[in-house]
Amino acid sequence: MATKFELSDDSVVVVVGSGAGGGTLSNELAQKGVNVVCLEAGGRYLPQHYIQDEWESFGQLAWLDARTTSGDWRVAKDFPGLPAWIVKAVGGTTVHWAGASLRFQEHEFKARTTYGEVAGANLLDWPISLDELAPYYAKAETKMGVTRTNNIPGLPGNNNYKVFEAGAKKLGYKHVNTGRMAINSQPRDGRPGCQQSGFCFQGCKFGAKWSAAYTEIPAGEASGHLEVRSQCHVLRIEHNAQGKVSGVLYADKDGNQHFQKARIVCVAGNSIESPRLLLNSASSMFPDGLSNSSGQVGRNYMRHMTASVYATFDRPVRMWRGTTMAGIISDESRHDPSRGFVGGFEFETLSLGLPFMAAFMNPGGWGREFASALDSYENMAGMWLVGEDMPQETNRITLNPSVKDQYGLPAPDVHFDDHSNDIAMREYAWKRGQAIYDAAGATSTITTPPYPSTHNLGTNRMSEKARDGVVNRWGQSHDIDNLFVSDGSQFTTGASENPTLTIVALAIRQAEYIAKQMSARAI
Repeated sequence: MATKFELSDDSVVVVVGSGAGGGTLSNELAQKGVNVVCLEAGGRYLPQHYIQDEWESFGQLAWLDARTTSGDWRVAKDFPGLPAWIVKAVGGTTVHWAGASLRFQEHEFKARTTYGEVAGANLLDWPISLDELAPYYAKAETKMGVTRTNNIPGLPGNNNYKVFEAGAKKLGYKHVNTGRMAINSQPRDGRPGCQQSGFCFQGCKFGAKWSAAYTEIPAGEASGHLEVRSQCHVLRIEHNAQGKVSGVLYADKDGNQHFQKARIVCVAGNSIESPRLLLNSASSMFPDGLSNSSGQVGRNYMRHMTASVYATFDRPVRMWRGTTMAGIISDESRHDPSRGFVGGFEFETLSLGLPFMAAFMNPGGWGREFASALDSYENMAGMWLVGEDMPQETNRITLNPSVKDQYGLPAPDVHFDDHSNDIAMREYAWKRGQAIYDAAGATSTITTPPYPSTHNLGTNRMSEKARDGVVNRWGQSHDIDNLFVSDGSQFTTGASENPTLTIVALAIRQAEYIAKQMSARAI
């Protein structure tokens, strides 16, 4: 029988969100005997429910609550109501992610020291180092079954990868392979190997891709120490007269409100919802929102420098066959300011189905060039460019009082302006991406602007000093010691690598810390 905890049970840890951070943290705590209530705003979908149709799946899984955008970024013009393409479901965006699992590099934890003063950027060194996180990266790679680690073979390369690899090698790139992916290349942990069906973004029908939805969550529930309440949207975090958090107010699927008491609250709702929840939890004691004595809650929003390059060839590529992200080139992820920017980026193969190609290739575009590109879809190869963007205080999540969500709360406004470093990196990356395809014999190349990204970082950043951020080296609020942030919003800087592996590693480390602090009665 499923474990149930009373609303009045103030001994539980409440985790808000069940994705890479919240789902992992919930399971890790449960395995240590800590009682956890995980509240997830979305429904519960498993492989048998996933839909291999892009638009229908988008309607099933995407977070489509009211949101607004502002700033000069292209997404605000093309997709004003969809600043991010993330999932509202048990497992969070681990249902939709492509699987790339790369460790951050040593220098990326020390961006302020390494890059120096960058005008307009709010750079800060992380309060932790690669050496400190390395054992947790190893635990995360084992948990997730990351290929090319622990003697797990890499995935096979599809045609999209073969074209990409051929061009890369002709240009002299050395670090080219099918990637470190949290997708089984052979049966493992009771889940099959990848079937190469190509619908990674729509949820893996075979369960070969690691997702908290069918790994962490059921494992935690089986321990008897985890209760997951789906379709439960947290509205605010309450605190007592001493300023300690005391529980959360949430609405269930019927809109009825409940108050769950808690010993500790961990916020893992992604870099938009997490700061929004802290801001919406303002009180007379905390008039600017919880954990916001620094004024940094919601600030330093990062989404990675992104863009795409597509190319057509004189023969079929059929890029949609195989994994969505089938290979990675890492040579440009180094820090080399001679290129005209600080930080680095990765090239990652990416295929979109025809419906999404039409939407994202040139949003709002039409005419001969657009139609001719779609006509050549069978002969097309594609890549995504992902790099470190600069944190800026003015890039931020705020509450929009003129737009309310379904619960009457102010919707989040996502404000983002590209930093000049982001623009210089994108221009360079576009040229290099086109050169890769030209070297492989492309008949034409097309560059596409950024579209709504799943990589949302910062907004509740880690800092050594309370005045510079929101949480300490453990993701623990500088202001309230029984309040934690457990998702990508705690990232101090974004690095050039996909963030999920780091989110999982930080959650494993945080669970260890919370359990020890609870045992010692320090929290």
